[in-house]
Amino acid sequence: MSQRIHVMGIGKMGLPMAQHFRAAGHQVSVSDPSDERLQLARAQGLMVAQGAALTGALGEADRVFSSLPDDSALTAVAASVAALARRGTIYVDTSTVSQQASSAAATLLDGAGVQYVRATVSGNNKMAEAAQLTVMTSGPRAAHEAVLPLLKLMGPNQFYLGDAEQARLMKLVVNLMIAQTSAMLSEALALGRKGGLDWRDMWQVLSASAVASPILKAKAVQLSERDFTPTFTVHQMIKDLDLILGAGEATHTPLAQTALTHQLMHAAVAQGDGADDYAAIIKAVERSAGLSTDLE
Repeated sequence: MSQRIHVMGIGKMGLPMAQHFRAAGHQVSVSDPSDERLQLARAQGLMVAQGAALTGALGEADRVFSSLPDDSALTAVAASVAALARRGTIYVDTSTVSQQASSAAATLLDGAGVQYVRATVSGNNKMAEAAQLTVMTSGPRAAHEAVLPLLKLMGPNQFYLGDAEQARLMKLVVNLMIAQTSAMLSEALALGRKGGLDWRDMWQVLSASAVASPILKAKAVQLSERDFTPTFTVHQMIKDLDLILGAGEATHTPLAQTALTHQLMHAAVAQGDGADDYAAIIKAVERSAGLSTDLE
């Protein structure tokens, strides 16, 4: 059955989400603070809602989805949904935010009679476009079951983790591993180069070895050619590491290696690589080892 869905935040992850919903036959409208993203959405045939139209879209929606950059954006969007959505509407947020901000949003939404599902995702924009994301969900089980057919349009791997903020924490656990993988690669590749190994040879061996994880294989295509075009920037990874270290502090969990990786990310920013892919910490370690970042 066709549903009325409004998507708030149509960046690299939110726009593919909206397109998958529309392709499945749902009535989809979108909103975003960026005029550039709204123009792109119009060019792709999506209905854009602004001003009074946005108020109407939120009031009429059966489901509201959002993909947002940070805690402050979630706080603002949750307030809008609480004020404008009908009681019984299900609001699904897919952002990487703190458990504290999400819990505060839950209280606000519950008071407005809006059901709140946290559906964090693992994967990059290319995986979002291919509907190959892993979705980690928490919140009221009945609301999760109601939106599960929509979540499956985003990717085949679906995990329900509990009735509160479990999905938020699980996303941080996953991203901790991703950040640490880039740190391990940085040191390993610098050691190999310093000892005379060929850059592409190392990537071929690593991709066929016992350490050939999905993330390493995914990165190998670009990085073997020294391509640091971002799927997720250094700046974005620093934001997530801030959340991860905050969660560690809140739970008294020592995250010493993660803290060092956080410092490497800041080194990459200081060296001018903040807008590159987070794997650009490879270049920061190379420089500290006295290596050139230009292989030619």
